Amino acid sequence: MIKVGIIGSTGYAGQELVRILLQHKEAEIVWYGSRSYIDKKYASIFGNLFELVDASCMDDNIDELADKVDVIFTATPQGLCASLIKEEILSKVKMIDLSADFRIKDVDTYEKWYGIQHKSPSYIKEAVYGLCEVNREKIKQARLVANPGCYPTCSFLSIYPLVKEGLLDTNTIIIDAKSGTSGAGRGSKVDNLYCEVNENIKAYGVAGHRHTPEIEEQLSYAAGETVMINFTPHLVPMNRGILVTAYASLKKQVSYEEVKEIYDSYYKKEKFVRVLEKDCYPQTRWVEGSNYVDVNFKIDERTNRIIMMGAMDNLVKGAAGQAVQNMNLLFGLPEEEGLELVPMFP
Repeated sequence: MIKVGIIGSTGYAGQELVRILLQHKEAEIVWYGSRSYIDKKYASIFGNLFELVDASCMDDNIDELADKVDVIFTATPQGLCASLIKEEILSKVKMIDLSADFRIKDVDTYEKWYGIQHKSPSYIKEAVYGLCEVNREKIKQARLVANPGCYPTCSFLSIYPLVKEGLLDTNTIIIDAKSGTSGAGRGSKVDNLYCEVNENIKAYGVAGHRHTPEIEEQLSYAAGETVMINFTPHLVPMNRGILVTAYASLKKQVSYEEVKEIYDSYYKKEKFVRVLEKDCYPQTRWVEGSNYVDVNFKIDERTNRIIMMGAMDNLVKGAAGQAVQNMNLLFGLPEEEGLELVPMFP
């Protein structure tokens, strides 16, 4: 059994890690870390786990934790993992960080967009960006995995095949994305109160959302050139889910069949990316509670542009599910272990 420790187990992503790992045949959670709830019964915080989890929350003593587990998940705010990591820890355990601390390879870019000083820049180069569909072989050899952000995962997987094949004018990419409120975390904020969110939709982080450089960096790797995008996220009154609608100009005329063949060639062997049938467009309700990403596209012949769409659960494939997928790769397990979650409806 893989012994697992979670730092930040009482956030939304942390609790989702617990939910998924309790169904994992090869994993055992031995450390439920939470600064806010030390010594408090975990199931008293999340009643859905009553009689399923008997453990109490512990602190985030990573030195002690590293002696007790095989892998550590850090589902924490930006900056914490970078402040904890050191060679002594990585020599003992694998680490999967769900924050942005090691996603962006340029430390100046990270510090500019996140507004904090990076505490361990020497590990940025080593960290592997944990997008399994692209970096699978690198992940298998890693000590430190940077779990991708939710918006970047959905955006990238929706666009990636056409960028990689050079069909898009990368100077024209526009990404419109919408997320449920759990993407903002479990902390108390006025903007997340029921009366603020209900019966409302709003754009935020306009022309400055911190996931922008992450999306640009990964698309640049795929394109083999620098990619700059417009990215605008929106908050919608639902608990879970991300819907991405991306637009770009085509470099040449292509048929539906040609584009469909490209998507199928990239994703036909990918368990968790589903390319939908013609004129069937992604919806968050069909992926909720699962590790699936549904993608599709529509060619607008009138404007010579293409519309690329994706939907996924921001807490599963956008966070905890993808983290477990990475863990499976790190330990040589079937990638889908613990993740064959049928989407919930309604």
